Amino acid sequence: MDDLAGIDDLAGFLRTRRSRVDPAAAGIPTDSRRRVAGLRREEVAHLSGVSVDYYVRLEQGRATQPSEQVLDALARVLGLDETEREHLHRLARRRRPRAKAPGTRLRPELLRVLDLVPDAPALIMNHRMDVLAGNRLAALLFGRTSAAGLNTARHIFLAEAERGLYAEWEQCTLDAVGHLRLAAGKYPDDPKLASLIGELAMGSERFRKLWARADVRARTHGPKPYRHPLVGLLELHQENFALPDASGRELIVLSAAPGSPTEDGLRLLSTMGPGTEPDTRERPRSSVGGGSVQGGSARDERG
Repeated sequence: MDDLAGIDDLAGFLRTRRSRVDPAAAGIPTDSRRRVAGLRREEVAHLSGVSVDYYVRLEQGRATQPSEQVLDALARVLGLDETEREHLHRLARRRRPRAKAPGTRLRPELLRVLDLVPDAPALIMNHRMDVLAGNRLAALLFGRTSAAGLNTARHIFLAEAERGLYAEWEQCTLDAVGHLRLAAGKYPDDPKLASLIGELAMGSERFRKLWARADVRARTHGPKPYRHPLVGLLELHQENFALPDASGRELIVLSAAPGSPTEDGLRLLSTMGPGTEPDTRERPRSSVGGGSVQGGSARDERG
């Protein structure tokens, strides 16, 4: 649990990134006597143009804030992608005033947007992966009367690891941990986030292993298949839309390709309630849409 104490730790992030760099790819000759994985500290220092002493102090958490130029050089040597580079810079600024975790209140105008997406699961999620609101199809996808109140990270690691709702469960775990790592760098003083990370570490061995890798991810779109117990495989496509208020919240829409079996599956799901059996009667395509889904809209779920 020691690695959870400093969830925004620059030193730990540098160590994990250094260990994954192939020395040969960095132009450093190797032989069978090499015992360390990745680059040595002195090799990172040499390649990035800083003194060995200074880099050692960075990895020990004793150095003053590194300059933008030093961080860019380290990012280059460590082969960081854009998400990791931004995370590195964010961790290095940790002594400056930190962003406060946003609240959970949502504007009514924003909630109305969920009502405008009747044929696809749609939800609003915060940086902790808490679902703040969702439309009726989102609730039915997760087998609930309301999607609001669900924490998807807790759901993935502690509730669904053995049940199989997430058809690509291992990929979902990678995305979830990478997202929470990014959130920890942005909101290191969020006690609810720290508590969630501790809970997941205590309850899931896979979470502990992935967290120790310190990988960060910012997934904005891609396939997200679910294996729903009532309607079968739903090969959905996820789009994440960051809300414009810099709150860390996202509007997430899970859509089906037109004319696909998944579109039929969502249509069938929309006829159900949580725990009900599917209505297998033939239904014309035009009869399913705003009317059948709007009856249980996000407005109803807000109670």
